[in-house]
Amino acid sequence: MNHETAISKAKDIADRVLAPAARPNDKEGRFSSEAVEALGQAGFLGLMLPSELGGAGLGLRTFAAITATLAEADASVAMVYLMHQCATVTIAAARRTSAVEQILKEIATGKHLSTLAFSEAGSRSHFWAPVSRARRNGNGVLVTAKKSWVTSAGCAQSYVVSTLAPEGAGPTDSTLYVVPAGRSGLKVEGAWDGMGLRANASAPMILEDCEVSPDLQLTDDGQGFQAMLNVVLPPFNLGSAAVSLGICRAAVAATASHLKNARFEHLGQTLGESLPTLRAQLAQMQIDTDGLSTRLDDLVAHLEQPRDTTMLRVLETKAAAGDTAIAVTSTAMRVCGGTAFSKQLSIERLFRDAHAGAVMAPTCDVLKEFIGKAVLGIPLF
Repeated sequence: MNHETAISKAKDIADRVLAPAARPNDKEGRFSSEAVEALGQAGFLGLMLPSELGGAGLGLRTFAAITATLAEADASVAMVYLMHQCATVTIAAARRTSAVEQILKEIATGKHLSTLAFSEAGSRSHFWAPVSRARRNGNGVLVTAKKSWVTSAGCAQSYVVSTLAPEGAGPTDSTLYVVPAGRSGLKVEGAWDGMGLRANASAPMILEDCEVSPDLQLTDDGQGFQAMLNVVLPPFNLGSAAVSLGICRAAVAATASHLKNARFEHLGQTLGESLPTLRAQLAQMQIDTDGLSTRLDDLVAHLEQPRDTTMLRVLETKAAAGDTAIAVTSTAMRVCGGTAFSKQLSIERLFRDAHAGAVMAPTCDVLKEFIGKAVLGIPLF
């Protein structure tokens, strides 16, 4: 499977599986197991795994394009996919124990969905600083933690979990583990009922004396922070921006369709023909969306060939994407007026989904703080 074939397959899944179910799944807050199954059958769960493990061996450019394509149809599914890929690259970067190898092979066959469980109520948007701490238990550890915003909670087959190392002295002295679903002490705490991304099961999870064996430890003790910063953050910010891009593209298409089809019957004209102010606002939506697309291309180029400005681009792209998605969908709501407000169009769902990117850790405010420090030469941590 090459890049072009992958995008074609993603478009087919988006049109055939995601789009028809997006509205009812959003209304009911229903996780789409059908979408995950389709992604697995297409070989997308193991997209970035090497061929020797059965993966497609494709890279971040294809990942970003697929994520944006899925988000045009259903941003909730795109977020599930994004979190799975971030978990997968984290597991793949670990030492290859037999347990890790087995999980990767299951992912490659499309039978295993994974996700991240980093954020905690105690450290809020500072996802890199867990307040929980692992305790030694023979050769392994016991983890007790309150995790929040765990996408695919209760639906994934494994969770990449962060916690302070047993002997960690500071908030960044963390360790990452992969915890299989069904492990004793691991449970979902309540249902997910968010404003947007309502169908991605992003519920809190509790670990209570959850036993984790050494072969499921993904990083050395105290090295979890470095993995979160260098392994997880780049694809996460890229993927989050791709979700925003897909939302923006869908909003532009829905707005253009409304302006072409809604009519002033007494004037014999469509809204688009009659109101130049609305055409101008649609134009700005298109400009902003194309600008975001260019940002993503630039970030991919930086990740493919790292340079001094790469981390700055990682930070900037998600921050810009969150603001852009809110601006574009807000304009769409205004341009489409009462038709959008009364939920006759998909735009109202896109508007709600767009707001998730700005408040999802690292939030736009946190990212802008980091960007300002970077520009001034102040250490980020």
